[in-house]
Amino acid sequence: MSSKSIVSALRKTGLVALTAISLIAVQACGKSSNNEASPAAAGAASPSASESESPFANIPKTLTYGYIGTNKLNLPGGAEGWGLYKGIIQAELKKYGIEEVTTVGFPNGPDQTEALISGRLDFGSLGDTPAILARSSGAKTRLISQPLTNQIGYLIGKKDGPKTLQDLAGKTIAIQKGSYMHRYIVGLLKNEGIKDVKYIHMLRPDGEAALARGEVDAITNSGVPSLKLIAQGFPLLDDSSKHPELLGTSATVVSDAYLEKFPDFPKIWNEARQKALADLKQHVDEYYEFIAQVNNATVEQVKKVSPISDIKDVPFTDDGLKLLEGTKNFLVEEKLASADFNIQDWVLKQP
Repeated sequence: MSSKSIVSALRKTGLVALTAISLIAVQACGKSSNNEASPAAAGAASPSASESESPFANIPKTLTYGYIGTNKLNLPGGAEGWGLYKGIIQAELKKYGIEEVTTVGFPNGPDQTEALISGRLDFGSLGDTPAILARSSGAKTRLISQPLTNQIGYLIGKKDGPKTLQDLAGKTIAIQKGSYMHRYIVGLLKNEGIKDVKYIHMLRPDGEAALARGEVDAITNSGVPSLKLIAQGFPLLDDSSKHPELLGTSATVVSDAYLEKFPDFPKIWNEARQKALADLKQHVDEYYEFIAQVNNATVEQVKKVSPISDIKDVPFTDDGLKLLEGTKNFLVEEKLASADFNIQDWVLKQP
């Protein structure tokens, strides 16, 4: 019988007042035992006693995070990946009503920015170049951190092919269009005065295969895959560690749409990331084993290209922002970016 029918029946028997009091008491007991934890547990586990009254009620329970790469763990590297791997970040986000973090890997930055713009992601970490290009095209995003500020790009030639940068004149180079490596090779060859080079867009596995078959004269690459090619005898023509102005940075960007739902997210995320970083520094060997799994590499290889010392412990540094500004200016000057914009208007710093 419905509550309305119960009340109607009670009116006929003259027991409305007594029964109403009883119903209130029963409802109060039911809430305490079924929907809420005990007072001590509630204070420890949730910022609010009632979901309907919670200041976090509008925050979606699932957070979708994009990263660059694919691996069996479905996780990025760095403090972000470690924090998700160990559950440190999830524990922090759960305090604000986020019950699940979904991770999605992408082969390159342009693909990730497309997913962010379309609303399939809430936020993501990627190279600075695709993040800048997306912003210059009108993507409604904010930059909330630069976890890395010294990413190295590699230029690797085919066997029995070019031996020096000057040998690349008139040759074909496989690149990932719109990526950091794209910015690196264009800037490098401009600085060297090398022209008449043909660029072909290829994802990394396709580019490596084309290089092995001799179908391209060189490719740009990064990280462990570069070390593996060099170990196989492919000549290293250059890397951006020799050109500090051509180093890349990583960018963590969040959509404006998500910030409307969770304005404090940048602060919460960066604090959770810092806890993860502090933890991984206490478990160095285990962290390198984790990164080796992520990169399908040996511990020795990841120590060379992804040392813990490279991971930033603050959201932004002056050097990182200077590199970001330089990259943006270069992309605008080379007409690779759709429009100029103020980096400071994009950066979102929170106390």
